[in-house]
Amino acid sequence: MLSAFTARPIIELKPRDKSKIEAILAYGDRLLVGLNTGSLRIYRVNETTEESEVEDGVLGSDGVAPPTQKPIPVDLMREQEKFSKYKIEQLAIVKEANLLVSLSNGYVSTHDLQTYELQETLAKTKGASAFAVTSNIVKDSSTGVPSIVSRLAVAVKRRLLLWSWHDMELASDTNELMLVTGIKTLTWATGTKLIVGLSSSYVLVDVESNVVVDIVGPGSIGGAPGQDGGRFGGVGVASMSYIGIAGTAPKPLATRLGEGELLLAKDINTLFIDSNGSSLGRRQIPWSIAPEAIGYSYPYLLALQATKGTLELRNPETLNLLQTISLPHANQLHVPQPNVSLAHAGKGFLVMSERIIWRMRALDYDSQIDALVAREKLDEAISLLGMLEDALIRDKEGRLREIKMVKAQKLFDQKRFRESLELFTDVSAPPERVIRLFPPLISGREVPTVNEQAQNPELLHDILEQNNESAVDAGKASSNHKVDADPTKPSIRSSYNDKDDIVRDSEARANQGTLEGRDLKLATEELRVFLVSARTRLQRYINPDGTLKSNNSSTISALDEGSQPEVNSLLIKKSAVSLTGREFQLRDTAKLVDTTLFRAYMFASPSLAGPLFRIDNFCDPDVVNEKLIETGRYNDLVDFFFGKKLHRSALELLKKFGEKDEENEAASQMAGPQRTVAYLQNLPPEMIDLILQFAEWPLKKDPELGMEIFLADTENADTLPRPAVLDFLRGIDQKLEVKYLEHIIHDLNDTTADFHQRLVDVYIEGLKSNDFEDPKQQSFWTEKTLDFLRTSEYYQPYKALRQVSNDDPNVYEVRAIVLSKMGQHRQALDIYVFKLRDSEKAEEYCNQIHLTETTQRSSPAQSRRPSVLDPEDTPPSIYHTLLSLYLSPPPPHKPQWEPALNILAKHGARMPASSTLDLIPEVLPIKDLESYFCGRIRSANTIVNEGRITAGLRSSLVFNEEAKLRLGDGIPGGNGGRNRRVVITEDRVCGVCHKRFGGSAIKVLPNPLWLFEPLMVTERRPASGMFDFSS
Repeated sequence: MLSAFTARPIIELKPRDKSKIEAILAYGDRLLVGLNTGSLRIYRVNETTEESEVEDGVLGSDGVAPPTQKPIPVDLMREQEKFSKYKIEQLAIVKEANLLVSLSNGYVSTHDLQTYELQETLAKTKGASAFAVTSNIVKDSSTGVPSIVSRLAVAVKRRLLLWSWHDMELASDTNELMLVTGIKTLTWATGTKLIVGLSSSYVLVDVESNVVVDIVGPGSIGGAPGQDGGRFGGVGVASMSYIGIAGTAPKPLATRLGEGELLLAKDINTLFIDSNGSSLGRRQIPWSIAPEAIGYSYPYLLALQATKGTLELRNPETLNLLQTISLPHANQLHVPQPNVSLAHAGKGFLVMSERIIWRMRALDYDSQIDALVAREKLDEAISLLGMLEDALIRDKEGRLREIKMVKAQKLFDQKRFRESLELFTDVSAPPERVIRLFPPLISGREVPTVNEQAQNPELLHDILEQNNESAVDAGKASSNHKVDADPTKPSIRSSYNDKDDIVRDSEARANQGTLEGRDLKLATEELRVFLVSARTRLQRYINPDGTLKSNNSSTISALDEGSQPEVNSLLIKKSAVSLTGREFQLRDTAKLVDTTLFRAYMFASPSLAGPLFRIDNFCDPDVVNEKLIETGRYNDLVDFFFGKKLHRSALELLKKFGEKDEENEAASQMAGPQRTVAYLQNLPPEMIDLILQFAEWPLKKDPELGMEIFLADTENADTLPRPAVLDFLRGIDQKLEVKYLEHIIHDLNDTTADFHQRLVDVYIEGLKSNDFEDPKQQSFWTEKTLDFLRTSEYYQPYKALRQVSNDDPNVYEVRAIVLSKMGQHRQALDIYVFKLRDSEKAEEYCNQIHLTETTQRSSPAQSRRPSVLDPEDTPPSIYHTLLSLYLSPPPPHKPQWEPALNILAKHGARMPASSTLDLIPEVLPIKDLESYFCGRIRSANTIVNEGRITAGLRSSLVFNEEAKLRLGDGIPGGNGGRNRRVVITEDRVCGVCHKRFGGSAIKVLPNPLWLFEPLMVTERRPASGMFDFSS
């Protein structure tokens, strides 16, 4: 069992002394002992070091040290023989009032704390059975000034009497409460709340508001309010024997535990409550017999078993028995106040019998933790570390984490895999330490198993070095704590870093057998959860490409200093101290975690391995390649190669299975070019050489599908180097080149002149070759060519003209469009009129040219029709050129009267009359020119009518503006016209010279402005340029 305390007798009455010890009180270095004779003995306690105590005596098996002569534990300062006429039953102090309070002969008395002389016997306390004292710092609600408030509670049968001191002054009033039954014990829960143990129950009394709350608990703790009747009311089964022997039932006991927690105990029943009297819902302490006294010495729960003559130490959280100390005939327990504070930690407490007083000396907490771990009381060690303050133990966080990992390893050995791996996850255990628990099927060759570590001295040395690294900080003793001088005492470091221990651990594992079958699968499933958590921790420090996250300064600092526990928990070896070394270690850890996670997936759930490859990972390519090929999971292997950017290996694998005619069942999804095309579409433009190398076989096998590599609506396809793609496609098939050119020009709006020129050349070559399957295809190609020639502005017409022959009927219209682009309209019309003999196309050509020229010459000032129908400076229009070709054709062509008259009828008004009539031969009858003259007349009338309408609109506009100036616009706050009124005050200034008006003459403008009258002559700027003073 644990040896948290050692009992050392400090006072032992001599055999000839017939007195008996009845009460004790310890404060400071003083120890007051009240005897049954009424005498009070005052001792001075001498502080002794732990080393001298351990050196002076040898501890017995029961934890009791025999009395020693050196050093002297106490010195008798004096004895107050006439302190009381009767035995002293209880002692306490009110330090702020310099008072010593005693209970003797049923009265509570106060004495001077320095001289121990009687000051007053409280007459109201006649028949008192117990009292309790408390002191607290309280802030005044009105002023906020803190003061010390001490309270004395005295139990007199059913009455509860209360006195209080504010700083050093006793309050004049005394509070009194009457309870339902006799009061047995009193315990202060807080500075204002008192736990009162009655004959059959407990109540909580608020001394400020006088509110009494019944505490309901199990068994003899108390039932419903007012239940007290019966001879054995509130008495448990174990207590009935006491009634038969001694005639009294066990007292209701109570003690404060941690902050805001209390323990009630009566008989063998217990109840944990808070400071408001509410149950905390915790189980009862498994006592076999009722204790004589209970207490709390941070952080242990104390119970004195008088019948056994033993003192029990329990963990207040787990309630397990940790130590039993034999103290014959001990009957009282005294814990110095305050019982919950750092100042009390390690100072011990006192236990007394009628003849002996023992001082309980606590061992240092580090030794207690080591002892618990050595005895495999891991839950107790974890609980104790959780209760202790950080200042009381070295490297609390690191030791707590290490013990939890040891516990997790024990759980793993017991095949409680879920609990084990959850605990490993909670403490952020090093991944290597957890992976080492698994056989090579899961852990692989990267991490040696425990058996291999025991057999290989070098591996064993590395593991010992790694384990010692986590205990370096714990090995540095703090100045506030003392290290156990006994080297034979077990410690957590010596228990788990020795070679013999590791060998024994490996032998135990060998005896238990290696994980296999169902156990291995269950353990692997839980391992996956741990590894996923480890991946998340790693992602805080490294990028997917293995570099450190430079945007996190705390990350760099943690890695550089190597002092962060979370960083150290991720490193396989902690010997590297440089930033670069730790970066490499993090990458190695990430590789280990991801590779092991892959093996776990492949063993337990192979279908989940695929999603792992689709995210950034650090899996070992050799391990993954070997395992996936072995299991025939080629599709997952391709995904893995893509994630690791091993694109050539992936494409070679896709080509291998894609080109085969027979379908492989294991690689059915990789048959054909579909998978290769999809893979190439996801490659960046920088890898254009690799894309073009592996795009050839899909283009040859399925051109339509293969072109999706370059035509897909993706960012990668749109940003590929286009000249390289064009050269590549030209070498395979010119049709593919045309398709790609049309895509980048029409869909992506590429204006590169070379691309436009190349498409023009390909179009013209296609027309010249006349290699079409049917007329429909030829017509489609021709329309496509002509449309592109008309709309594109980025090719060179003179280059296209070189390829177009003057006598090739297939390219007549092409030549005409090219000539039009070069501005040679007469030659273009010559082709339409004499070679194509298509008057409709000739007219349409003129319409387009006329529209283009009109748009280019148009402007706001020229948007109106000319006032003169046929101005002399009007240049000849394109229609005039076409008319001249119809009426005056070059030889050997003959005039074409019908299309010429059609042009005159439709577009005669757009041509100068003089030059047009000069072209008309005299032999042409006037009747045929009727349409021409009617059109000219209608055009002249249109101009006249438009002028009249414009003049009327302008007159209306002038009238409206004049009305606004005279009458105003009718809008509130707007222009008031001549009806506008202006108030000139002393603050008004001129809008031009900014001088005050005074008595000068002024003029008000139509807008909200005014200025001196002389300035109206010189100031002719627009009103909008002046200052607005309307506000």
